[in-house]
Amino acid sequence: MDLFNQNIYNEDNIQNKPLAVRMRPCNLDEFIGQDQIVGEGRLLRRAIQVDRLQSAIFYGPPGTGKTTLAQIIANTTKADFEKLNAVTSGVRDLREVIKRAKERRGMYSKKTVLFIDEIHRFNKSQQDALLPSVEDGILILIGATTENPYFEVNSPLISRSRIFKLEKLSSDSIRKILMRALEDKERGLGEDSVDITSEALSHLAEVANGDARRALNALELAVLTTHEEDGVRRINLKVAEESIQQKAINYDKSGDNHYDITSAFVKSLRGSDPDAAIFWLAKMIEAGEDPRFIARRMIVHAAEDVGNANPHSLMLAVSAAQSLEYVGMPEARIPLAQAAIYIASAPKSNATIKAIDGALNIVKSRPDAGVPKHLKDAHYSGSKELEHGKGYKYPHDYSDNYVKQQYLPNDLVGTRFYQPTKNGYEDKIKSFLENLK
Repeated sequence: MDLFNQNIYNEDNIQNKPLAVRMRPCNLDEFIGQDQIVGEGRLLRRAIQVDRLQSAIFYGPPGTGKTTLAQIIANTTKADFEKLNAVTSGVRDLREVIKRAKERRGMYSKKTVLFIDEIHRFNKSQQDALLPSVEDGILILIGATTENPYFEVNSPLISRSRIFKLEKLSSDSIRKILMRALEDKERGLGEDSVDITSEALSHLAEVANGDARRALNALELAVLTTHEEDGVRRINLKVAEESIQQKAINYDKSGDNHYDITSAFVKSLRGSDPDAAIFWLAKMIEAGEDPRFIARRMIVHAAEDVGNANPHSLMLAVSAAQSLEYVGMPEARIPLAQAAIYIASAPKSNATIKAIDGALNIVKSRPDAGVPKHLKDAHYSGSKELEHGKGYKYPHDYSDNYVKQQYLPNDLVGTRFYQPTKNGYEDKIKSFLENLK
């Protein structure tokens, strides 16, 4: 219960708490990030402000604000607030909470909010024990989990709760959190004279990988272990690297280096070098590149550079992107690597992009190219009088489900956009199309 004790910030004990705990926001105005769920006018923010919260599950990576939001609710709600941790609590603890909640409602008509940290650690029977009380409104459940609740939380609980997904904090948000900690004289490090370089601050914000707790812990360690010189603790990049135990990588996500490494990755895929592709993939991952960006590039180049020479490349790239959404990082590095290796090792063909770009150029230069009458829609009233569909041959009425007829506009007959290569599966496509003639 100490985490939600209203006296947590008393002067007597504030300095005994880690910086990440001391800097935990007390209200929504202090909360940084997650604007998609607690920004001005958003549902969760409105519910907290008017104290009309319903059961909810906060889902997201570590250090993104799940427990902080629970604490803000504890600080603002008029309901009694209870907390359990699924790692150390069992059914007996749940029953005691439920018993107290029933007494409050019966005697004082007072609500009870129950926060369960790491709710995914509760087994099925423990989760089932919550159902009647949540359904009857005896408890307002707030669950926090780093795992996908649709896989780890029972469906009945899911159906009775609102899911709020918290994303990794941006490096800009973490930088703001670190600056606030450096400036805050009551809870933070404002009483210390700290001079931190922009390089060091950016490194902590980037390498924290969206985890504010990790960034604050590293900053506190850097300050506490740096000796004063002329009354000032000077934090440079080397100190920051040691504090967060990760060296800075030469990678600027908004500069030339970002584009150069992305280019090297793409060209390694196109050039059929799986080792180089994996190296540049690892460089991007380690530097904190958005893995969705990486997945999108592989989807594009599976279609552009492999195409129908190996149609499975696109399927695997899409699967890697979906896997990223299901399991998140760092586990998703594995399907991303699998897709990169497969695309790099696959036979190549750019016939698909040549086909679509060639067709787009023709469409732009000849916008008046019309649909031949025999291909026009003949299903609506009056279409027969206009001779729409007249002369159309239904391929399935012919042997091998094929009959030769005109499909392009009249002035484009004979134009070829798709010219399959002899690489991989595309050679079979090429033979099939040639045999139709």
